[in-house]
Amino acid sequence: MAAVPTSQLSVSNSSLAQFNDWLPQVMSRFNALPEIQAQSARRQQAQLSIQAADRAVYNPELGMNYQNATDDTYTLDISQTIDWGDKRGVATRKALLESEILLSDITLERSQMLAERLQALANQGQAKKALQFQQQQFKRAKAQLSIARQRVEVGDISAVELQLMELEVASNAADYALAEQASIAADGAVLGLFGEVELPFADFLNALSIQSSKIEVSPELPALKSAYQQVLVARVAVKQAKAETAADPTISLSAEREGNENKVGVGVSIPLQFRNNYSEVIAVANEGITIAEQTYLAKERVLLQQQKQFSLSLPRLTKRYQDWSELVLTSGSEAAKNLAQLWQTGDINTSDYLQSQRQMSNSYLAGLDLESALYENWLTWMGTSGQLEFYLNRQLSQTARSTIK
Repeated sequence: MAAVPTSQLSVSNSSLAQFNDWLPQVMSRFNALPEIQAQSARRQQAQLSIQAADRAVYNPELGMNYQNATDDTYTLDISQTIDWGDKRGVATRKALLESEILLSDITLERSQMLAERLQALANQGQAKKALQFQQQQFKRAKAQLSIARQRVEVGDISAVELQLMELEVASNAADYALAEQASIAADGAVLGLFGEVELPFADFLNALSIQSSKIEVSPELPALKSAYQQVLVARVAVKQAKAETAADPTISLSAEREGNENKVGVGVSIPLQFRNNYSEVIAVANEGITIAEQTYLAKERVLLQQQKQFSLSLPRLTKRYQDWSELVLTSGSEAAKNLAQLWQTGDINTSDYLQSQRQMSNSYLAGLDLESALYENWLTWMGTSGQLEFYLNRQLSQTARSTIK
């Protein structure tokens, strides 16, 4: 077995996550994406909605009338309906809440999009590691096959053992080809999400911890904030239903000239809600509160289950990965070197040598699977809960402060 590429693993176990090497460039590229730019337009749209709601509900009405008779009559009147039910105030409060919901949704969307893109970059990095490893394995197998042919010529090993070595080379060639395809697919995923393939990225496994996430599930968590605000909107919707169905009075002022006589009039009109008091409309709005509350509780229950799964699985994955990396880093390369020497000197037969090679190869690839599982577990939770962007921005702030120092 070729030497385990420990240089790749040591990056994962560095004492500090090297966010400053790649995170600023990735975040800059992320913020330049068209779908992120569209979010800015949605924010502006929400602000305009608030301004639109905070406008007068009723405009004054101007009326003019002329009547041709023995004494011509000219009438001019102006009327204004008063927002007695506070339609404007309720609409403004609702627009503000809906704007907050939009901002919460955008925060959650951004975290989920970042999680998807960082997962793609992590997968790309893992695929490159696997490709490099399989390339080394293929080169090692071909070199050992050359040695095996020399040993057959001198009668050191049998022709059957040579055939086993040839089969090993063929197997490594297939693994190498599959690793190439996996790497190409990982590059394609990054290209689809970022619009380019080559982006800076370094392992940050050391930063994947429970402490980087808020353990408590509360309405302030981005994943729940929108649903909680929907409850507040539903309550405001009841007030809005009452305001919309309120009997708003209309005051009018008129001036009339009939022949040589001038007249001035004042009038007040109030809708009489005898035939329809709109109680059903208000009842429908009240039911909306129940629906919103139950929707929130359902989302909270799902998020609590996801949080519990995360808090249980991540520490165990981290412990297993640490155990694996200690064994691989301390003994993997030396064992591979010694194994090759033992086979070349004839101290172990070809069958045992190949079996040991596969065991060490599987051990390294299992470590890559553990790394991938760690990334997926952490990024999935941080994206689902909506905390990822806040965490990354905090890393950027720390990077900026360390740069200034």
